[in-house]
Amino acid sequence: MHDDATLITIGALARLTGLPVRTLRFYSDSGLVAPAGRSEAGYRLYDADAAARVELVRTLRELDVDLPTIKRVLDRELSVAGLARTHAAALDAQIRLLRLQRAVLQLAAARDTTTPKEMTLMHDLARIGADERRNIVRDFVDEVFDGLDGQTSIAARMRMAIPDLPDDPSPVQVEAWIELAELVRDDDFRRRIRAMAQRGAQERVAAPAGELERESYDRLAAAVAERAGAALADGVDPVSAQARPIVAELAGLFAQLHGRADGPVRGCQVNCVGAWCSV
Repeated sequence: MHDDATLITIGALARLTGLPVRTLRFYSDSGLVAPAGRSEAGYRLYDADAAARVELVRTLRELDVDLPTIKRVLDRELSVAGLARTHAAALDAQIRLLRLQRAVLQLAAARDTTTPKEMTLMHDLARIGADERRNIVRDFVDEVFDGLDGQTSIAARMRMAIPDLPDDPSPVQVEAWIELAELVRDDDFRRRIRAMAQRGAQERVAAPAGELERESYDRLAAAVAERAGAALADGVDPVSAQARPIVAELAGLFAQLHGRADGPVRGCQVNCVGAWCSV
């Protein structure tokens, strides 16, 4: 029961909270701030708690919380703390997406030749979730090494070294990720890497004992995963001067493994990660 003398009109509530009458009427019709009663003339009357409810509704609306969720909080079906945790997680995801979108736009702005089709592709590849990004590379590794004896350790290391975008990526990192995603989804590239993996498996089976030992392959795979994977994640261009020492190191390991001298011999490829394939 409420003492009618303590009840206030919707106009008084508007002056008390600083919100328009039409907004308070909408909140009232939505069940968020229900009137405590009616005047003899049929006008809505509100109790002392109404102003506090209105302030909470306004705060949550400014945080972009939807009306059904606000009603659950007001009805004590959902705690403010629980709402805050859920909403903060949603905002974190939104912030990450906005940072990605910013990096994509900065990349497009730096490229005078970006076409509408390329812009759409860049945006689509960059905004997908982290799990989807990793699955693109996992699918590539699974297809390339499927059923090849002796290649399981290389495949496992490549899966462990799958690069991903940081929460606040630079345009260079976004560009590197887009190039990687396009490359590993290219059917011709997949066929070529599959053929290389098959040759490697055949050589390993046919090689005399001690010539291509497991430790050497594992060492090469670990080096590729660590050095090339890290460079790719950092956005290092495989043909840049910064990449040359890394490519030289990996090529030297590959040549040593096959008993060859390291040099500019075409046809000798280093089986690396993503765009890190040197001819």
